[in-house]
Amino acid sequence: MNTSSLTLDEIYALARETLLGAGASEEHADAVADVVTRAERDGSHSHGLFRIPGYIASLRSGKVKGNANPGLSKPSPVVLHCDGDLGYAPLAHRRSLNSLAEAAKENGVATLSITRTHHFAALWPETEALGEQGLVAVACVSYMPSVAPYGATEALYGTNPMSFAWPRPGSPPLVFDMATASMAMGDVQIAARDGQSVPAGTGLDANGELTTDPKEIIKGVLLPFGGYKGSHIAMMIELLAGPLVGETVSFQSKKRDSGDGGPPQGGEFILAMNPDILSGYEWPDQSEAFLEKLDALEGVRLPAERRYENRQDTGSRQINSDLLEKIRATLSSGT
Repeated sequence: MNTSSLTLDEIYALARETLLGAGASEEHADAVADVVTRAERDGSHSHGLFRIPGYIASLRSGKVKGNANPGLSKPSPVVLHCDGDLGYAPLAHRRSLNSLAEAAKENGVATLSITRTHHFAALWPETEALGEQGLVAVACVSYMPSVAPYGATEALYGTNPMSFAWPRPGSPPLVFDMATASMAMGDVQIAARDGQSVPAGTGLDANGELTTDPKEIIKGVLLPFGGYKGSHIAMMIELLAGPLVGETVSFQSKKRDSGDGGPPQGGEFILAMNPDILSGYEWPDQSEAFLEKLDALEGVRLPAERRYENRQDTGSRQINSDLLEKIRATLSSGT
């Protein structure tokens, strides 16, 4: 695989310029380019520049409004709702997460529902931002069908990721962000692009047979992680990020999608909790004692440690050269 070296500033500039050229507003271009750059910085390649062609396709097809104006409302002191106005999720987050944090700090618990939006990024930026404000956070989104429920061979669930953040006084929050599929679809697509195999149990081919060939899994279906247990969590996320927030579930999202390769319209559910109110001020001692015990076990690495280590490196990142050529060609041709 050939790669090219780009600084983080160059990654941001390329993403922003490409988005602007495809019709995104300054605010949307900045918000999306920021999460793309942060993903590359932290080593999350499947949510970095790899996503830009999909963002561009959804802008040029007209599915996504490049000038969308997300609006925040507050049905109750602890229930917030953001109408994404058919734009990208990162700008909706910018306009709503601080208000969610304020509501949770004041009341102990608060929820944010985001609808009519297109989520194509990692989930950890949302939960990490809340964790940095001393809050416990949970977020989840659904997608288009790509995962077969346990026991089935037909896709019904999205990859349905969820993210969790736990605040750590004096340290970055503990954060995990994971698909409920055995592997995130973006990682399967990158493995297919790079000619790599994937672990057994990742998915089925179009005939319903197990395969380690990512190209065949893309034609077939992914499997949930952990058998029926992961399948049930994926089902839960369908309901939390769909009916609970007033949006569609994955199979309904697919029906109305244009098929341009970009993110479908969908919903997001975010829960923020203030441990100072729920537990009292002794919670940091208890949680740190537990996490220190966990971290001391041989072979254990706490979630987000690798991302935080990557973040310390402010140097250039290696980007797939074919991907860069594709992005730059899109930018120069305007198609």
